[in-house]
Amino acid sequence: MFIRICRSASAALALIVTAAAAAEATDTAEPQEIEEVIVVAHPLSGEGLSQASDVLQGAELERKLAANIGATLGRQPGIHNAQFGNAVGRPVIHGLGGPRVRIMEDRIDALDVSVTSADHAVTVEPFIAERVEVLKGSSTLLYGTGAIGGVVDVHTGRIPHTVPEQALSGGIQTRYETVNDGRSTAAKLNGGGGNFAWHLDGTWKDADDYRIPGFAESAALRAAEEEEEEEEGEEHEEEEEARRRLPGSDHDTSSYAGGVAYVDDWGFVGLSVSRITSDYGLPGGHGHEEEEEEEEGEEHEEEEGNPLLDMEQTRTDLELGVKDPFGPFTSLNLRLGINDYEHQEIEPSGEVATDFSNEAWELRGELVYETGAWAGAVGLQHTDREFSAIGEEAFVPPVDSTDSGVFWVGEREFDNLQLETGLRLGRVSHDPSVGSDEDFNTYAASLGVVVPVTDLLKLSVLLDVSSRAPVAEELYSNGPHIVTNAFEVGDPDLDEEQATSLSTTLAYDSEAFGFALTLYYTEFSDFIYEQATGAEEDGLPVFQFQQEDATFIGADAEVTVNVASWDNGYLALRGQLDAVHAELDVAGNDNLPRIPPFRYGAGLTGKWGPVRLNLDYLRVTQQDDTSDFELVSPAYEDLQVQLDADIPTEVGVFNLFVKGKNLTDDEQRIHTSFIKEFAPAPGRTVEVGASFRF
Repeated sequence: MFIRICRSASAALALIVTAAAAAEATDTAEPQEIEEVIVVAHPLSGEGLSQASDVLQGAELERKLAANIGATLGRQPGIHNAQFGNAVGRPVIHGLGGPRVRIMEDRIDALDVSVTSADHAVTVEPFIAERVEVLKGSSTLLYGTGAIGGVVDVHTGRIPHTVPEQALSGGIQTRYETVNDGRSTAAKLNGGGGNFAWHLDGTWKDADDYRIPGFAESAALRAAEEEEEEEEGEEHEEEEEARRRLPGSDHDTSSYAGGVAYVDDWGFVGLSVSRITSDYGLPGGHGHEEEEEEEEGEEHEEEEGNPLLDMEQTRTDLELGVKDPFGPFTSLNLRLGINDYEHQEIEPSGEVATDFSNEAWELRGELVYETGAWAGAVGLQHTDREFSAIGEEAFVPPVDSTDSGVFWVGEREFDNLQLETGLRLGRVSHDPSVGSDEDFNTYAASLGVVVPVTDLLKLSVLLDVSSRAPVAEELYSNGPHIVTNAFEVGDPDLDEEQATSLSTTLAYDSEAFGFALTLYYTEFSDFIYEQATGAEEDGLPVFQFQQEDATFIGADAEVTVNVASWDNGYLALRGQLDAVHAELDVAGNDNLPRIPPFRYGAGLTGKWGPVRLNLDYLRVTQQDDTSDFELVSPAYEDLQVQLDADIPTEVGVFNLFVKGKNLTDDEQRIHTSFIKEFAPAPGRTVEVGASFRF
């Protein structure tokens, strides 16, 4: 795999050189940037960050919108989707996911329970996002131990910062998908006058079980089960396998929110309240219940259907922004998020198996300063969480957790480079209802440089050291979790996870040609991971949280070439690839579970007046660097094509689009998914939609 990483970097450079030659032959091409990089999630953004980052907004965000935030970002270079059916998806950045990627809404943590288990949805709604920003790599300086792998920040605009120029603006969008009879509608409305501004939004989504190309259970798993039966001398009995549709992949979600702000010359103060409710099925392997009942001498009664998760959340956000508050500080920002979350996991019989609740709040304060040659920010952050799970699948006891930290980041401009540095100190505490309290001291420090090699070419290098405290689930889990087909066991003796990371990004941007290439190397001490042990408990395979040293090395790249332009039109080509190799410092099998495979892709964008065409091809290679008791994920191809058109009117702009996804109808086993052997991604689908903006 290490050789593959090197080949990936070489391929990226070759792609860049080839594209550059093509770009030099095109002098009239219209400018087409790879991504507009506006990183509001980070206070340092002068000439660009030393940290790899990107942003989705506008037409690009609308084109990539999907049912969850993981699927929305899952085709970005260096980002994969930890899929669990259609309703659940969490981003995996540079091979790191779960509690190492912090997902935020307007710079405050999502405050849900999506890190507790792979089947728990992220409550941040991509359909109401104005902009989605991603910081790739350690962001612990600004956002604490939950950001050792990266940050995804969804900006909603629910608390206005300014009074809009128009008295009323907004939009509505509706979509339909053939693969699951899925329907979605999202609407926004903004307004204001005098010193007041307000915002309203709502989303409604529902879908049936989605179609798949073949069986729900993978061929590799079916073969392994048949082989096991033969070894045990049992006669193999053909069972009625789920196929053509994935049971438990249906969902029904709605959300609504309102916000208001008072704006004056000194700054603003605002409040927003949002609520989201969702009922979604839980696909995957749930067949061990029958085995357990038979072992206990009970007669198994067949229950039709899959388990259901019924979730609701109410969140309140307050924000204060003050211009030039005092001394050398140019701005003060205070944010408070208060969240009340709960969900029930319901058996097919209608019986409630487990109740989850999470009452949490987070306070964040930042002072941005300019003094002498230095500029930057100082701040504090505190998160308080009261989590409980009650019921037969309560594999984690109730735990009260706090995470506090203070930080400083600064930058200084020199004649030929920009220097960035910072420091964070924090403390994490866990107080479980059963077991001993655990306290951890955390730290982070970084040093980065941005060097403008030429007016168009920029080199960025970042070195950082950081630590992460174990989350409650890693410490205290001890019980069956049938939804994920696992008996999960934590370790209360886990230590802090420590990482030293070096990353470099080379970026070029001209009218005819642009590219970005990122290489990264991270060395972990006491890396925490969940590994299948081969044992069984309550008829379920045992997964144990444990620690070993580990190394991650990888590369991601994208390139855009503008091959032609004309009046009110252009044609551009793009390419991308990403690869990551992760290994443990152990004898024998040193592969980590659920590490993304190497993938590469190409695309085309064209515009003819009001009509746009986007074509994206992605090749995901076979992942055979597997850990113990993990099956190989076969390669697949994914072709997407979208055609859309803007129709201006006197009162606004209509947009109509049609999009084909997975047009190859390949069986896609996403290796980062905990249930990839039971739940492939959707098959071929056509999506049609319309929107109106005014």
